[in-house]
Amino acid sequence: MHYVYILASKRYGTLYIGYTSSLAKRMIEHKDELADGFTKKYKIKSLVYYEAHENREAALTRERQLKEWKRDWKIELIEKDNPNWFDLTQNVMKV
Repeated sequence: MHYVYILASKRYGTLYIGYTSSLAKRMIEHKDELADGFTKKYKIKSLVYYEAHENREAALTRERQLKEWKRDWKIELIEKDNPNWFDLTQNVMKV
């Protein structure tokens, strides 16, 4: 599986959209600040949305699409399934 995900620094905070083929591994990297970059600099660690795709191309296409969306649309997408902006990391660690 391939995943597109959204991280947040806090509710209505800074958002980050990413792609990975191993969501559990990627979340460990974000949580433990193992990769330098935007998420480490802005303390963006809370997984608030994710979706699975059958293949890499579909996931990358969706990632590009979400990155072009207006902020309000991204917030609506998050709140549709996660209205309280809970950190969903524990859900993916079981996968």
